[in-house]
Amino acid sequence: MESLVGLLALVLTALALVPAAAHVIEMPNKMPLPREAYLTVQRVYRGWSYASVVVIAAIIATLWLAVISTGRAEVPAAIAFSCILMTQAVFWGFTFPVNRRTHNWTDVPEDWEWLRDRWEFSHAASAFLIFTALVCVTLAVLAG
Repeated sequence: MESLVGLLALVLTALALVPAAAHVIEMPNKMPLPREAYLTVQRVYRGWSYASVVVIAAIIATLWLAVISTGRAEVPAAIAFSCILMTQAVFWGFTFPVNRRTHNWTDVPEDWEWLRDRWEFSHAASAFLIFTALVCVTLAVLAG
């Protein structure tokens, strides 16, 4: 059972990393864009909220792995769960307020550059956390 849960946690964490890594990869090209071009590019994220299903599933799977892990797998499994959970703190504390303020980037106030930076770097922080979780899930699976 532990190996099945480990595989599930590994796959879901890897899938959660995909959209997060995409944000990081495109960041250098998006950051210098002027306001109107940035708003145009932001339209590609409509519908990305469905990726949250994978993140929620990864939270559940890593929690399950942390609960059932023993021995050397306990610590990396707990760290993986904590990292995935922390992405929610980053989202609700930094990303979501920007989404609300900009109406999901359809209405941008004068301080849009500060909001852009906050939005982009919050996604980068989440990507780092999910990558760390992926490494820890892998270590937990290998140790189990």
